[in-house]
Amino acid sequence: MLKLQIENSWKDHLQPEFDKEYMLKLEAFLAQEYGQGKTIYPDVQNIFACFNHTSFEKVKVVILGQDPYHGPGLAHGLSFSVQKSTKIPPSLRNIYKEISRDLSIISPPHGNLESWANQGVLLLNSVLTVEKSLAGSHQKKGWEIFTDTAISALNAGRENIVFLLWGNYAISKGQLIDETKHLILKSAHPSPLSAHRGFIGNEHFSKANNYLEKTNQTAINWSITD
Repeated sequence: MLKLQIENSWKDHLQPEFDKEYMLKLEAFLAQEYGQGKTIYPDVQNIFACFNHTSFEKVKVVILGQDPYHGPGLAHGLSFSVQKSTKIPPSLRNIYKEISRDLSIISPPHGNLESWANQGVLLLNSVLTVEKSLAGSHQKKGWEIFTDTAISALNAGRENIVFLLWGNYAISKGQLIDETKHLILKSAHPSPLSAHRGFIGNEHFSKANNYLEKTNQTAINWSITD
């Protein structure tokens, strides 16, 4: 079921995972959840949206989240991003605040980050599904192994990617990344609970663009105008 939905360049790197026991158990778990009529976010067609928007060879920046949003109308398969019709969540507001402070960019009126993804920003959650209103409900079901494999594939198969690791959970993924091949930028999480402890003022967006340009890549346009 899941394998059919992932973009071909990623399938080339992740194909073996779909036949492993953990992934078969994960698929069985999801089938059971759907079979019981539970509401799962994001919609099935968006579970792999981050990969489908940003092919393996196109990735320039990785922004790592943890779980999809668990409220209605929010999650659509990209970390920190929400559908245009919904209110901008607090963590994303702080991301916009830092971009505005760092790059003098006006904050957009919505929280849909597809324009970043289409430029090469992989908006990857560690866990790719969640049950409605139950935060963390699909943790430790196998998704973390799968997304760690995706990070490891990027680490091994690419060079000069910027990894933005915000908060202790994301920072823990730094062990999968070779700092001699890639740039890792770490700070507090943009959540209102921690943003004042080092996220605001981290200048990660200008630092990312400076690194991309230094390595002969096109900078990301962090403004969102549509």
